[in-house]
Amino acid sequence: MFNRVLSAAIVGIDVVPVQVEVDVSDGLPQFTMVGSLTGQVKEAEDRVRTSLRNIGIALPPKKITVNLAPADILKNGSGFDLPIALGILAGEEKVPPKALEGLMALGELSLDGDINPVSGILPATLQARKLGVHTMVVPEKNEREARVVTGLDIIGFHNIQDVLEFLRHGILPESRQISEVTTDLNQYDLDFSDIRGQESVKRAAIVAAAGFHNLLMIGPPGSGKTMIARRMPTIMPPLTQEESLEISQIYSVAGLLSPERPYLGTRPFRSPHHTMTAQALAGGGRIPRPGELTLAHRGILFLDEMPEFQRNALEILRQPLEDREIIIARAAGTYRFPAAFLLLAAMNPCPCGHYPDMNRCMCKPGEISAYMHKVSRPLLDRIDLCVECPAVTYEELTGNREKGRTSASIREDVCRAHLRQKKRFEGCGVRFNSEIPADLLETFCPMDQDAARLMRRAFEQMKLSARGYHRIIRVARTIADLDGADVLGASHVSEAICYRTIDRKYWRI
Repeated sequence: MFNRVLSAAIVGIDVVPVQVEVDVSDGLPQFTMVGSLTGQVKEAEDRVRTSLRNIGIALPPKKITVNLAPADILKNGSGFDLPIALGILAGEEKVPPKALEGLMALGELSLDGDINPVSGILPATLQARKLGVHTMVVPEKNEREARVVTGLDIIGFHNIQDVLEFLRHGILPESRQISEVTTDLNQYDLDFSDIRGQESVKRAAIVAAAGFHNLLMIGPPGSGKTMIARRMPTIMPPLTQEESLEISQIYSVAGLLSPERPYLGTRPFRSPHHTMTAQALAGGGRIPRPGELTLAHRGILFLDEMPEFQRNALEILRQPLEDREIIIARAAGTYRFPAAFLLLAAMNPCPCGHYPDMNRCMCKPGEISAYMHKVSRPLLDRIDLCVECPAVTYEELTGNREKGRTSASIREDVCRAHLRQKKRFEGCGVRFNSEIPADLLETFCPMDQDAARLMRRAFEQMKLSARGYHRIIRVARTIADLDGADVLGASHVSEAICYRTIDRKYWRI
């Protein structure tokens, strides 16, 4: 008897509907699975057979053929266990075939019949809603994650016996507790008012947040670079429901959501250790998975002690910073991962961290030069703002000065600048000033005569590359938006140029 059950496969971060076709017929007893399967999927035979036996259902001595269509898509993971078991039970008439119509199932079977959670439930539920599915059967521990999506009935089950009772008689588990998923966004524990001093660095952080510009902070240890970095998400444009759903899908595929955290309500802040490999940073593997760059999508990637990262790991950043996506090619296909993140980096000016204070710095000129040049010029050219973070004075730490502006106050200015950008780029496919294409800079970034003359002198004297020139214009556009100006003035261009001069102080050593 032939039956099919709808399920889903994760390809990169995309979801492909999969029809689990099961045929139970007379013939020599055997269990055959086809359809471009990895070892994890093929192991379903033993899990399904043992799981059903332990709940009192023995597989019939018949020929069982399972096909996962379409066959040209590589299937991976253990989420096909449950639909395979349901297809076999329908073939044995232990489940009404009509009960499987309009239903999508995902779940891994334990040997005792329990249903274990799997990754990728959120994007699979979104795909089910697009297909018009009315019921989604998921593991109990994935139910809250799936309930982020509305418009279909989500039912979480603890074991396969409960699934059978539901499909046969419509009986839901007695222990089932439905808790509503509330999507409270943009709740933070840290605040910008905790930072004492460093006014120039805080100004650069505000500009970076308003236009989604990359920022590099250079300064001695203990000057507050990490403290500022960790508070950056609190002043960025608030996360919208659409953005929350977009990045939550990525975290679902990566297996980083849980019943306590069924969605991402704040902008991602990823701070990988400097020992991380290039592959872990970009993503990959035989079957590619999201890396740190993709996990930072729509948020911040913070590289602390930037020169300590492997050189090849840093150079991998160059292409995503331009294209805002990562393309990974494998024999099974090409995978695209989004990577529209804000790069926030911090570094010491020398190995000991105290240059140019020659009373404390013990490094030789050659050591300083070698340390700084671990970060290449082409990568620096892709960083919009470079700012010096000096040591904090005693007076700044202990004085009775009033606290600085709160994150909420700063975020109001950032949101106003963001709203100007949203209106300006409506229909252009651009979100922030940092994404303005080079051919549209003249349209969106008009300069007055004084600003144009200043920009020309800077281009000639600083010997800027075309990329460096374009990035200064984009930063000046953001500074003008913070001031509420439509035309770029000399003051806006001058401040933007200043953010490109600090790197020349250190990289000329």
